[in-house]
Amino acid sequence: MSRLFRGFFIVWIVLRYGLDELLLSSFRRPGLRHLIRIVSIGRDLSAPRGERLRMALESLGPIFVKFGQVLSTRRDLLPADLADQLARLQDRVPPFESALAVGIIEKSFGRPLDQIFASFERVPVASASIAQVHFATLPGGREVAVKVLRPGMLGVIEKDLALMHMMAGWVERLSADGKRLKPREVVAEFDTYLHDELDLLREASNAAQLRRNMQGMNLVLIPEMVWDYCTPDVLVMERMKGVPINQVQRLREAGVDIKKLARDGVTIFFTQVFRDGFFHADMHPGNIQVSLEPDTFGRYISLDFGIVGTLTEVDKEYLAQNFTAFFRRDYKRVAELHLESGWVPAGTRVDALEAAIRSVCEPYFDRPLKEISLGLVLMRLFQTSRRFQVEIQPQLVLLQKTLLNIEGLGRDLDPDLDLWSTAKPFLEKWMVEQVGPARLWAQLKAEAPMYAKLLPALPRLLHQYLGRSATNAPRGLDELLVEQRRTNRLLQGLVYGAVGFLLGLVVMAFISASGHF
Repeated sequence: MSRLFRGFFIVWIVLRYGLDELLLSSFRRPGLRHLIRIVSIGRDLSAPRGERLRMALESLGPIFVKFGQVLSTRRDLLPADLADQLARLQDRVPPFESALAVGIIEKSFGRPLDQIFASFERVPVASASIAQVHFATLPGGREVAVKVLRPGMLGVIEKDLALMHMMAGWVERLSADGKRLKPREVVAEFDTYLHDELDLLREASNAAQLRRNMQGMNLVLIPEMVWDYCTPDVLVMERMKGVPINQVQRLREAGVDIKKLARDGVTIFFTQVFRDGFFHADMHPGNIQVSLEPDTFGRYISLDFGIVGTLTEVDKEYLAQNFTAFFRRDYKRVAELHLESGWVPAGTRVDALEAAIRSVCEPYFDRPLKEISLGLVLMRLFQTSRRFQVEIQPQLVLLQKTLLNIEGLGRDLDPDLDLWSTAKPFLEKWMVEQVGPARLWAQLKAEAPMYAKLLPALPRLLHQYLGRSATNAPRGLDELLVEQRRTNRLLQGLVYGAVGFLLGLVVMAFISASGHF
């Protein structure tokens, strides 16, 4: 019964904000369009459709707000005005009762609150769709932040997700654009993200990995997890003290170098993506602060690690080559990379794809960031992609979202920042590292255990090979000589390869010891 009432409420919100108008033109059944128009007589649709969509999602509650945030990353599926409005969604969710938070904490640890913390601030400092945060102090005096999962979230999420899956099926059946919009795939993608965020231990492990990766860069601070106090429902971490990144005037008055801050943000992003293949994928202003503490002055502070993106070595290399080709305006190489990766059909003409990519990107080079809308560039690229039947890769969706977040931060901090020229040296250096001596040495060290295990087995493997050759001996003398020469070449190749590998290890070890790497 509750699902039925929830369904009616969703339909009422859809009609109230005129969301049916987004799909009416593509409905296959005219009778349905006329019925909806009769039922919704008298509503006010003066606001732009994107604004109405954002307001409707906010009215439907935190799960739909989160869905709108995820949907805003799919600019390959949405018109630009809708994607821009959805990108403005923030988790403006009222906090839940502190007594409920205390109950969840005590249940998770099996102890009263005063036996867990020396002090606990019952008024939350932040509240989002999935959890809220309280400040506290551990018995030893360490200041911490305590993140508590909203009570009953799993049940609420499962009900709303079931309705979303059902509505996605309706849209796909009733709308002429249903198959192109892929509503069921989008909801399934959201389902995965949301369930990942419900496990705070997963978020803690993400934070620990990012903290390890970024140590030594002196550009960003990531809170340390207090593992003895982390459970799936409660996460306790080091308390970070900073100023929100969007309070630019306050940062400027404190003496922070705003232009350097903007460049550092680009460096952090490209380091996480191309060096580590593991990046913070929810970098909206609410999750980014700047430290004003003397020891860490001017460094970024990253928070909220429920959503991270991962890339394989193949993904990283492909993306780096694409970015480098873009920065060099080598559009032919970009088109060739799309063909080599299988992103476009094999029969696609390189010159046609090259011309299309050039027409999108060329007008935006050599402009400051304030004159570039990366969202517009991406949208035009996606439109071009559809014309050439380019398959949008799921692993790159979060990367697209994060890149748009970086653009927004850069625009707020330094409108004159040239995103292209700032990123180009980093990517070119990364590409050199992928093919240079340091990369070779790293690969040799990584493969050494396997070769060390293989080398002692070489005599046995050779014996087995020669035994098979003798069993299947050639009949003629000429064939026998050919087989013998082939065997000799194999033996020489194996011996030279083993000796060369060992010599390579010795030489690399000597170079490494002399301090060149």
